[in-house]
Amino acid sequence: MDAPAPAYPWLKSYPSSVKWDQAFEPKPLYHNIDQAVQRFPDRPALDFLDKKYSYAELGRLIARAAKGLQKIGVKKGTKVGLFLPNTPHFVICYYAVLKAGGTVVNYSPLYSEPEIRHQIEDSDTDVMVTLGLQVLYPKIKAMLGTSRLKTIVVGGIQDSLPFPKNLLYPIAKRKDQAQVAWDDRHVRFKDLIKNDGAYQPVPIDPKEDIAVLQYTGGTTGSPKGAMLTHYNLWANTEQARAWFPTANEGHERMMGVLPFFHVFAMTSVMNCGIRIGAEIIMLPRFELEAVMQIIPKKRPTIFHGVPTMYVAISGHKNAGTTDMTSIQGCISGGAPLPVEVKQKFEKATGGTLVEGYGLTESSPIACCNPLEGTNKAGSIGLPVPATKIVITDREDPHKILPFGERGELCIEGPQVMKGYWKNPEATSKTLMDGRLHTGDVALIDQDGYVFIVDRMKDMIAVGGFKVFPRNVEERIYEHKAVEECTVIGVPDDYQGESVKAFVKLRAGMTATEKEILDSIRGQLGKHELPREIEFRAQLPKTMIGKLSKKELVEEERKKYAEKKKAKAGA
Repeated sequence: MDAPAPAYPWLKSYPSSVKWDQAFEPKPLYHNIDQAVQRFPDRPALDFLDKKYSYAELGRLIARAAKGLQKIGVKKGTKVGLFLPNTPHFVICYYAVLKAGGTVVNYSPLYSEPEIRHQIEDSDTDVMVTLGLQVLYPKIKAMLGTSRLKTIVVGGIQDSLPFPKNLLYPIAKRKDQAQVAWDDRHVRFKDLIKNDGAYQPVPIDPKEDIAVLQYTGGTTGSPKGAMLTHYNLWANTEQARAWFPTANEGHERMMGVLPFFHVFAMTSVMNCGIRIGAEIIMLPRFELEAVMQIIPKKRPTIFHGVPTMYVAISGHKNAGTTDMTSIQGCISGGAPLPVEVKQKFEKATGGTLVEGYGLTESSPIACCNPLEGTNKAGSIGLPVPATKIVITDREDPHKILPFGERGELCIEGPQVMKGYWKNPEATSKTLMDGRLHTGDVALIDQDGYVFIVDRMKDMIAVGGFKVFPRNVEERIYEHKAVEECTVIGVPDDYQGESVKAFVKLRAGMTATEKEILDSIRGQLGKHELPREIEFRAQLPKTMIGKLSKKELVEEERKKYAEKKKAKAGA
């Protein structure tokens, strides 16, 4: 990267303990675990429901799984799917696939069979790792003979539990266990790792070889496989590490409730946790009551999450009496972090919660507010080391705008993907002039802080005026009774679109549409005020727990179409 120029306004605000213009030597991503095993062999690496694995033990299991994968045919470039929640199987198989020379393809356990089949065919997945649970295994078994999938590796939750839970689990959870059709297309995880761990090392070109195919809706359109190279993910792990200059390597405890199959947790929790030799406290999923018991008991020091998690924790009935003071640093991602949510969580824990930003296509971290230094309300912070943020004209993507002007946020850096798998057309629309075009509207202020104004696709056109949902949501969140809020554009015969807000109220609190509108009137333009506020007990969320707009948009479109049809028939 070129030497930093004074034209980069973020340099004046950069944390003194973090160097922006550093370079990251390309390495295979599995160097991450090798380094941790060498440095912290006796330190705990994973804590899964009270069973702990040391880094030395984790390293041995990964080597054995790598040899086992090679024995069943995994070689350079073989695509291996992980259809797993957060369990030790995920961490072991993730790094084992990389050591065997293969490419990891992450699958959400929430996928339907058609979604799984499409991704198997599109990604060329030949091997799938899953658990023998009723909620998981039958979906993958259905792929045998109906897709290119050839082999299923099946593990059991009980294999990862401490005594006596490992004996009691199959009995207590008998109804949750799937009947596995053991044949030559199935491999027991226990058999996969039953070897000496002497796998055959595979030469890796970090800048060219794909470590992970991570599927995403992309900046536009249907799901596509982002090709994340070893170097993309290694560099982003190093960037995340650099952003935590005070991390006490070998002594941190990382809360692992974000799903590892999602790129945010994969890098910021799993890969970065291993990079600093942290103990990763794993839960299969986020369950509020369990988390509230674990925090004072296991005392995590780092807790990365999404805003809805922090809302739930700080709003819990016992938040004021639960000791959460061990939590020191947290990065919120996946969705905008309302200022009120940040303040309440920091008050409850005494730690620092900062908003970061990234995309699947950038491995994902691109910007973050500093953990030490100025945090600007509503900002996604500063570019992480070795990263440039460029604002381009929305009408002319090749034209770079001056700092301070609004345009499309673009990213340059070692974490930017190689492209979309088997999709050169989508790649050419997203990667232009060496930059990743995000589809987000943003500006960079005079201090170098980046502000997302909104998603280009989420902007609402009200009678020729542009309305940014985030701006409306921030104002509504200021009402004390509002716990969650989502704003969308709905069809309007007169204005084209109008603004509609969906609100979930805090437990035990009430508010009317008029009360909320009165509280925001005067803070927003007339065209920005919601035409309607709908109260709901729950708002739709994505697989990682961030609020989702697409279901609400689809509902409103259907209602509008039905209304038009009824009117035409009258």
